[in-house]
Amino acid sequence: MNSLEPVTTGVEALRLDNQLCYALYAASHRMTKCYRPLLERLGLTYPQYLVLIVLWETDGLTVSDIGRRLRLDSGTLTPVLKRLEAAGFVRRTRRQADEREVEISLTDEGHALQAEAVEVRRSVVKTLQMSEAEIAELRARLDTLIATLGSEG
Repeated sequence: MNSLEPVTTGVEALRLDNQLCYALYAASHRMTKCYRPLLERLGLTYPQYLVLIVLWETDGLTVSDIGRRLRLDSGTLTPVLKRLEAAGFVRRTRRQADEREVEISLTDEGHALQAEAVEVRRSVVKTLQMSEAEIAELRARLDTLIATLGSEG
């Protein structure tokens, strides 16, 4: 049987090599592992890096805005933000219009880190041995999968 043929029935469908979920899990795990040493040099964890990417795109977002963008709940996100604040990369302030909302803004140090983060992405792309077009195609397929599965969780 050709390994590229779809397997949809019987016990063959339960082989680990036929599980899309496992391929995504393994790829995600390896990608995070690839980033780890690069981010450690910047004093960041992978979740902290993702928060900074969101803030480099749009500074001054609320915790809930960042959570929606990263698909993380506030219970997961708040400790990440507190560590970024303790490291001096972000500032957390209550909004005057609604003090229930906490706004997250980059500090000068947080802005400065962006230049170094460009090198992180460049290094990862080199490791992947994929063109920007191939990366964009893979991203588009993953975005479709994410949309198909829904926005929850």
